[in-house]
Amino acid sequence: MRAIATSPIFGVLISIIAYEIGALIKQKFKLSIFNPLLIAIIILIVFLLKFNIKYNDYDKGGQVISFFLAPATVALALPLYKKFSLFKKNALPIIVGILCGAISGMICVIVLSKLFNLSDKLTKSLIPKSITTPIGMALSRQLGGIPSIAVVAIIITGILGSIIGPFLYKILKINDKVAMGIAMGSASHAVGTAKAIEIGETEGAMSSLTIAISGIMTVIIAPILWNLFSAFFIK
Repeated sequence: MRAIATSPIFGVLISIIAYEIGALIKQKFKLSIFNPLLIAIIILIVFLLKFNIKYNDYDKGGQVISFFLAPATVALALPLYKKFSLFKKNALPIIVGILCGAISGMICVIVLSKLFNLSDKLTKSLIPKSITTPIGMALSRQLGGIPSIAVVAIIITGILGSIIGPFLYKILKINDKVAMGIAMGSASHAVGTAKAIEIGETEGAMSSLTIAISGIMTVIIAPILWNLFSAFFIK
């Protein structure tokens, strides 16, 4: 069993199986709370604990999956290509909306972290929570945070955003497809974009666009915001 568990193929295989189980459950119950990624994470945690498999052994396969995160994110540009004329028509409000979303998200993390007395290192790890994993890990490392915690924060944010987002649209009566896509991409990155694509092609395209622009904006603005808060508010 030990020899099997240390094989990268093992990690990849059980990850795919866990996700497929999650997808089947989601398809059966058709509720946002049954997010396939969330279900897969729970299944994997239980499986690894039950069979006493070390995370480092499983992660040999996890690293293979992580390798494909960047190209998978780039592939999200396809819906945007189909709707690029819509972006050109609404370029200014889209850019401003994404900028406001990125800045407000980071400010909320910093303020709430200080309110709950989290350490600076942990706060820096949480700042990239709303951008896609490859960029978030790099930014967390750049700020002096812990990339592994950043990954957890990114995953939780994405799952919660994809679950809560559609409910908020209904409660707040948001019907504009462009706004829905930008909100989903800005708040919950690739996981939210997958949900946006389910909602509609325009929503998916705008969410895909938001991932790229929000990631770039966050990388540029995050160090500036942190330095400002450190200089004027954090003693």
